[in-house]
Amino acid sequence: MIEIRGVQKHFGDLHVLKDIDLVVPRGQVVVILGPSGSGKSTLCRTINRLEPIDSGEIRIDGKVLPDEGRPLAALRADVGMVFQSFNLFPHRTIIENVTLAPMKVRKASADDARKRGMELLRRVGVDSQAEKSPAQLSGGQQQRVAIARALAMDPKVMLFDEPTSALDPEMVGEVLDVMVGLAREGMTMVVVTHEMGFARRAADRIVFMADGGVVEDTDPESFFTAPKSRRAKDFLGKILSH
Repeated sequence: MIEIRGVQKHFGDLHVLKDIDLVVPRGQVVVILGPSGSGKSTLCRTINRLEPIDSGEIRIDGKVLPDEGRPLAALRADVGMVFQSFNLFPHRTIIENVTLAPMKVRKASADDARKRGMELLRRVGVDSQAEKSPAQLSGGQQQRVAIARALAMDPKVMLFDEPTSALDPEMVGEVLDVMVGLAREGMTMVVVTHEMGFARRAADRIVFMADGGVVEDTDPESFFTAPKSRRAKDFLGKILSH
């Protein structure tokens, strides 16, 4: 579903992605772990061209990711993205936030978009908040709305860039539960996170990055019980000791 070959990315003199090769089959959940500055979020953002790459190739469902224009917009419609910040439109209701893109991009009718939107809000547990504004919801509720909004486009792939890092600790679980549900339903997912419990429970693969490169690519059990690299051992020692 996602194929990344030889991807390089610089920010000025800083080489943030170094010859990345990564293949994510359909229905697989890949969790990207690593220390701050390792290139995790940048890699996630390249998958729908929020960050352009210097060289290499990215394919989504067999199609090369275009550089710009309508072909890029069309391919982006198949790639849902959930960010650290919820990015909801503050002056629209929750249901309007969810239905806007399907109506504008997919040309869904207002009735069909609303019906689907309410189904998704029910699925993430916030259907009772449909007519409220984002400011009236908690952070955890807003992030669940952001997930519903991404799902409303019926994406082939879901990208999550630190989706719980801006949340209070008691709100993290409710968002992770939604993501675990998606994983069990077979959604293709790439997740950048520091939530080790989610990584162990929901991931099919762990990709560990450091200094702009992929250091380890393995199953969760192997990574957490027997990491091969010193860099991964140091990372886990610091993370799991807190």
